[in-house]
Amino acid sequence: MTLGKTFRYQGEKMMDFVFTLFTPKEKPDILVIASTFAITPEDEERLRAQCRKLVLLDSAHPDLLQKTGLPKYLSYDRAASILAVRYLFRGKGCTIMDFGTTLTVDLLSADGQFLGGNISPGCRTRFKSLNRYSRRLPLVNTPDEAPETGTSIPSSIEAGVISGILFEIQGYQNLHPDNIVVFTGGDANYFAKRMKSSIFVVCNLVLMGLALIADRYVEE
Repeated sequence: MTLGKTFRYQGEKMMDFVFTLFTPKEKPDILVIASTFAITPEDEERLRAQCRKLVLLDSAHPDLLQKTGLPKYLSYDRAASILAVRYLFRGKGCTIMDFGTTLTVDLLSADGQFLGGNISPGCRTRFKSLNRYSRRLPLVNTPDEAPETGTSIPSSIEAGVISGILFEIQGYQNLHPDNIVVFTGGDANYFAKRMKSSIFVVCNLVLMGLALIADRYVEE
């Protein structure tokens, strides 16, 4: 699977940004929108005018998860990642680790069944929490190289957070030693470089999952 153009936007007016991507020459045949909040009826009508088929993945449209055998409590980014891993590593048990604001860990059996998953704070979230919920600890940025043991307050925070996540990863690998391990998310490469065992890094896993959903509707 080959992805074409990708865009990143970090502002608050997400739907306004989405509509700037449509031009008379560039209108999608199938448009898949995944959102953590419900799309308003007005935006839904505008989106439908931009494509032949609109697929909404939000709190008001949970039916797609049920069709794929995934529980409705999953966020759609996690669901899309799971669909992509099912496609890429079919027939293999997998441990999916998404390194973002949170660290999510999802488990798939060899036949693609979702076995459940865990959520813990992501790397930057851990640094921010130490600073926010203590009176004396400084806010530390993710280091290029973290020591195994700190020799100052900042280096102790660096060592504690990074080592803690690495131990967490190793723990999941030990629990499921036969699984293929797939890293994705913003910090995936950072932790992949620190792994001694073989893992796969797929940075656009969510986009691949959404593309697979679009392909399904093309075939229909």
